[in-house]
Amino acid sequence: MPLFPSSSSINTAFTAPSSKKTENFWIRAPAESKGGIKLYSTDYYLACTLGGILACGPTHTAVTPLDLVKCRRQVNPTLYTGNFQAWKSIIATEGFGGIWTGLGATLIGYSFQGAGKYGFYELFKKKYADIVGEETAHNYRTSLYLAASASAEVIADVLLCPWEAIKVRTQTTIPPFASSVFDGYKKITAVEGVSGLYKGLAPLWARQVPYTMVKFASFERTVEAIYNMLPKEKSDYSMLTQTGVSFLGGYIAGVFCAVVSHPADVMVSKINAEKQPGESVGAAVGRIYGKIGFPGLWNGLPVRIVMIGTLTGLQWLLYDSFKAVVGLPTTGSKK
Repeated sequence: MPLFPSSSSINTAFTAPSSKKTENFWIRAPAESKGGIKLYSTDYYLACTLGGILACGPTHTAVTPLDLVKCRRQVNPTLYTGNFQAWKSIIATEGFGGIWTGLGATLIGYSFQGAGKYGFYELFKKKYADIVGEETAHNYRTSLYLAASASAEVIADVLLCPWEAIKVRTQTTIPPFASSVFDGYKKITAVEGVSGLYKGLAPLWARQVPYTMVKFASFERTVEAIYNMLPKEKSDYSMLTQTGVSFLGGYIAGVFCAVVSHPADVMVSKINAEKQPGESVGAAVGRIYGKIGFPGLWNGLPVRIVMIGTLTGLQWLLYDSFKAVVGLPTTGSKK
């Protein structure tokens, strides 16, 4: 089966009237969930949005110490020799709270991002499937996952960007440039205006859009493959087993995500830390790349693989666990 449909099938799908519905393709479940939430209703998308907040905010916040070391090593590869040495050094010079630098901006920013990422993904996935019809949606579901996740992440990153700018600036300056997320907001906007909070938006899109496309598409197809290897229907397994599959599929997807998005992640850290006043993003990227070269784009990758793999697995575990609690089916597999 090809990844992308032919132009004729796309034209037919978009122009021909279709009475097909996509409920049976996406979720083989009653129109109303066990919790009384009607599938694909406003309440359904609100529940998915809340699930995204719970999945992304706490998990990103929990790995703040890892993220701090990663960001500092991306900016200055010779600063620390390893994670434990880095944490020991930070605690000795900045106190125990030093390893949690950037926590506030991380919690706020990635909660907003999770809301947009998961809520809009579910919405776009259903809307795009309705446009092309059930048969085309199923036959080219990988393309559908990629399109829906990319669309969702563009919106999610607009919500994340100001807080990411504060986080990175605070984490990559020693001593930290701001004492709190709101102190960081005041300092950046006082000098650069609100636009200073969005100077990293284009690199953030370059990092996060491919990351999220891989995250959702590889998760959906990995979970589908896992259930295809199991002897029973997905619905025959307990919710504990289903969420366990979600964690495994999420971890595998996370490894791919880390590799695909890492060069852009390094550049985002560098731009937020080193971009000069009045310098365009393009000029900053060229200057920074000229200094670090291609190998410099991969600084901190092993740490990020561990961090993102675990993070993505936990996010899907929390997201699907929340959906299960409110009576919604877990994500993935139409088996």
